[in-house]
Amino acid sequence: MFAAEFEAVEAGTRRRSPRAPVSLDARIGKSGRTLCKVIDVSRHGVRLAIFSALQRGSTIWLMLPEIGHVAVDVRWSDDFSAGCQFHDPLTPEVLDRLLAMGAARSD
Repeated sequence: MFAAEFEAVEAGTRRRSPRAPVSLDARIGKSGRTLCKVIDVSRHGVRLAIFSALQRGSTIWLMLPEIGHVAVDVRWSDDFSAGCQFHDPLTPEVLDRLLAMGAARSD
């Protein structure tokens, strides 16, 4: 007889870490020519407000304020928003800086 332990996943909890709402101006691409806005952020990813669809499955450079360029994979995209996963999770210190900047700008 086999026995296995498991932990049930609660419905709607697909993310590895919770996202926090922010409002940060950012740019897409190494040259930073394409504007976007970070709507929410976690250690593992971001949701962006965009002005043209990004290709799902592509890797892009995202220029975050005071952080610089980070590589992200586009997990989903429509005409106005995209969900992206960081190649390397943000450190807690970097996440705290982004949250502080995003909160200060949304006041």
